[in-house]
Parts: sequence; structure tokens; C-alpha cells
Amino acid sequence: MDILKSLGHPEEIINLFKYKIGGCRSVMPKLDYDSMSETLRTCYAYLNQTSRSFAAVIQALDGELRHAVCIFYLVLRALDTVEDDMSIPLEKKVPLLQDFHTFLYQPEWSFSESREKDRQVLEDFPTISVEFRNLGQEYRDVISDICHRMGVGMAEFLEKKVSSMKEWDKYCHYVAGLVGIGLSRLFSASQLEDTEVGRDTELANSMGLFLQKTNIIRDYLEDQQEGRAFWPQEAWSQFASRLEDFARPQHLSSALSCLNLLVTDALHHVPDVIAYLSRLCNQSVFNFCAIPQVMAIATLSACYNNPQVFQGVVKIRKGQAVTLMMQATNMGAVQSIIAQYSQEILQKVSGADPSREKTLRILSLIREKSLSPAALSSRAHHISPVYVSAAMLLAALSWQYLNATIPHVTADLV
Repeated sequence: MDILKSLGHPEEIINLFKYKIGGCRSVMPKLDYDSMSETLRTCYAYLNQTSRSFAAVIQALDGELRHAVCIFYLVLRALDTVEDDMSIPLEKKVPLLQDFHTFLYQPEWSFSESREKDRQVLEDFPTISVEFRNLGQEYRDVISDICHRMGVGMAEFLEKKVSSMKEWDKYCHYVAGLVGIGLSRLFSASQLEDTEVGRDTELANSMGLFLQKTNIIRDYLEDQQEGRAFWPQEAWSQFASRLEDFARPQHLSSALSCLNLLVTDALHHVPDVIAYLSRLCNQSVFNFCAIPQVMAIATLSACYNNPQVFQGVVKIRKGQAVTLMMQATNMGAVQSIIAQYSQEILQKVSGADPSREKTLRILSLIREKSLSPAALSSRAHHISPVYVSAAMLLAALSWQYLNATIPHVTADLV
């Protein structure tokens, strides 16, 4: 029961109720589906089925940018579904990935041989591609270019493992950094953001790498069970002879050392995240970019030095996710959130951890860029114990009824 997980966090309980009674509309305004074509309505249905937290913020974007990003997401979700499907033989998968961008201009192309859970975006690809072709040329050019570059990169890593930390960055660039670059170009093409946002590919790439590395770190066990391996060999070989050894209890200490090394590596992107977000002007674009990033640092905090990464699933609480969605709407709040979770990680750093000094250095830099006394105090809510007790009692009595109708929110990043 989600509310029980937040009992020690009264602010989350309050925000869950705010979200239920309409707070969600502050970041997820209701769309006018009646004015859409049937194929576009279907695309939004696929978006809600295949995305998680991204679906909400995509639908809150302003104007025509919303449709462009929706189609961009679905095209890349279809491409990613091909990459993830272990049942497709390499000799078929490689050309599929390399040529995928050409299918955008083939009205009848579809693929019905996938066994992945999101296979509907391949089976009904004509619905997505027709809406792609309905977009303006400035959007089509970006989506086609990123799809091409990503497909080629994915094909490259099908036939080799992620060995070095440099290759980890390269793989994450192909599957996520290019997404950040493409989105930034779409923002500029829409004229909702300055042209510099689309031109600065280094910051945009870092935004994507931070999210992707967080996903890879969190999904260790799931990827192992599915026969996938994305933790770089240069990292894990320092602590084990085989990556799968980390799932065994006798290797827990080594597993945690590797985990903390990778979290530390991911944290190096946070200063770029702060720099990127500080450039944004449009509120809907800011929300779209900021919400996944704050969820990512909350997830990294939950993963750091956590044995559960090797035993099950690590997710932030639903109340925590709702609170982040409702608060991450301005730069001061985002900096305060980043400072909070950086402090949480700092408190978990062990004196014996091999990456301790590197972790402390990057956390110090993050705090320097994100923390001011005023920002931290502005986010602290001083609620009387009597009010907290009353709110928690009300929550416990009414949640069973409300939970039957609360909109789905999850802490997943993609």
C-alpha cells in the first residue's frame, strides 16, 4: 500500500492527496483529445501504455512541441524495442536497427515478430509514422537524424560488450545522450527555447547520460535475469571475476563497492544537469526536463550502498515521486532537491569504500553548485505534530477509497 510507505514522510502524504484532488494538473494539464486525429489519439494511447513518468511530462508540453516529442518518444521506443528483443537473431536485428530511420517514410512498414511487452509500437508502426510525416520539416529532420545515429550505435554495441568506462559513456550516448541532443534541438526548433539550447550538445548529452546510467545501475538484477549486461567491465572486474557474481550473497561487499563506483561516475553529470536546466525559459520545457532528473538523483540516493540492487527492485516511493513532480517546477527548488539527495548520499559514504575520495569530491562540487542556506530552508516544511497526526489518520482512513481512482504515477525514469 503506497501510503503506508510514506507514513514516515508526512509531506509525501499531503502531496499524494493534493495530487489526487487536482495537483497533478499543475504539471499534467488535461489534453483535448477530441480535436486530435484518430491516429494521433492512438499515439497518445501508446505513449501512456509504453512510457511511465515521461508520459505525464510529455503531455504537459506547450503547443506543437508536445506532438513532436510524443512522436519522437514513440519512434525511439520502437527502435529500443528492437534492440531489447533477445529473440530477434543478430543477422536480422543489425540491419533493422541501422535502417530503422528509413521506415519513417515507408507508410506500410511494420514488424510483427517481436516478443517484447511494447511490441504494439512495432506492430502498428504505420500509425506512428503517419503522424511523424504530419510534423513540420524542422521536427522531422531532427527525429530522423537522431533515429539514424541511434540505430547505428545500438547495432555497434550488439556485437561487443561494454568494456571500458569510455565505452560505457559511448553506449549511453547512443541510447540516451542522443535523446537529450534531439530533444534540445526540438525545443529550439519550436522557438520555445533559445537556439543555444539546441546547439550545446555537450550539456544535452550529459542530461541523457545521467538518466541512462541511473537506469543501468538500478536495473542490474533485471538485466542479469534477461541475459543483458551493461555495467562496464573496467568497473566490475576490479571487484569480481564475473559480473553475475554480484548477485550472490558471499560477494555483497564487492558488489557494493562496484555499485558505489558507478553511482559516483553518474554523479559527475549533475553539474551539467544544473547548468542545462538553468538555461531553460519555457515552464513546460523546464518541468519536462527537471522532473526526470530529480527522480534520477533520488533513485541514485536509494541505490547507493544498497544491497537491494542485487536482490530485487529499487524504486522511490510513489509519494516521493509525486512530491518531486509537484516541487521541481523552478530552478531554486531543483537545486534544493539535488542538494538534499546529495546530502543523503554523503551520509551513506563508508570510510572503507574504495571510491570514497572520488565520491566526496563530486558531492562537494554538486553541493557548491546547488546549495544555498536560503534554498534549503525554503524547502523545509515545519508542520506541527498535531497536524501531522491528524493528516496521517485521515490518510489512513480514506486512502483505500481514493487509491481506487488515483492516476498512475511511478518512480521509473523512462
